[in-house]
Amino acid sequence: MSSWYADLTDFVVNVAPAFGPGLVMTLQLLIISTALSFAGAIVLGIARVSGNPLVAYPAFAYSAFFRGTPLIVQIFLIYYGVSQFHAVRHSFVWPILRESFPCALIALTLNMVAYLGEVIRGGIQAVPKGEREAALSFGMGPVLMYRRIILPRALRLMLPALCNEVLIQLKSTSLASTITLLDVTGVGRRFAAASYSTTPLLIAGAIYVVLTFVIIQIFRLLEQRFNRFQRT
Repeated sequence: MSSWYADLTDFVVNVAPAFGPGLVMTLQLLIISTALSFAGAIVLGIARVSGNPLVAYPAFAYSAFFRGTPLIVQIFLIYYGVSQFHAVRHSFVWPILRESFPCALIALTLNMVAYLGEVIRGGIQAVPKGEREAALSFGMGPVLMYRRIILPRALRLMLPALCNEVLIQLKSTSLASTITLLDVTGVGRRFAAASYSTTPLLIAGAIYVVLTFVIIQIFRLLEQRFNRFQRT
């Protein structure tokens, strides 16, 4: 017991502080990609329910591609694939695409847009038809109706699904470690390889559990706030 306690104490003193920067990077990937994805997913979700095939079909193709291919493949294509093109290496975007953090952020965002766009599409379609007709009867145009009626109502309906997508995105950030980023998983893998111990990976897993609990609590508060006037 004393030997186990000494090893654990040594780990906490010497290794645990290194997870701080990794946690910051994980949160940066999660928060920035989620914010960008939500903005892009609104456009994709509206395009998916559009009656115009010139808008709906490209949106469907985008969703099908990013939902149909593994995220790790998308990360590798962006990080390793684009560097093979001479035009890219001599363009203004190369200072961005040659770095691992922007590439991981781009891949995570593009992937989440596809999934979150389907959630928003479902939320829009779940808005009662009567509410749309009421908005039209007040003379609202499509833009005003989406801004004041449809999207706020859809947001309330899709909060549980949105919470699930954010949790999935949290787990997906761990794939950033495959392109040398030292997020929580990257730090855990580095110390596990150096020490031949699973303890760093257990600590990394515990951090994800805590983050998951925090995210769930945040969305519970949002649901209580947005749905406080509803009666079951």
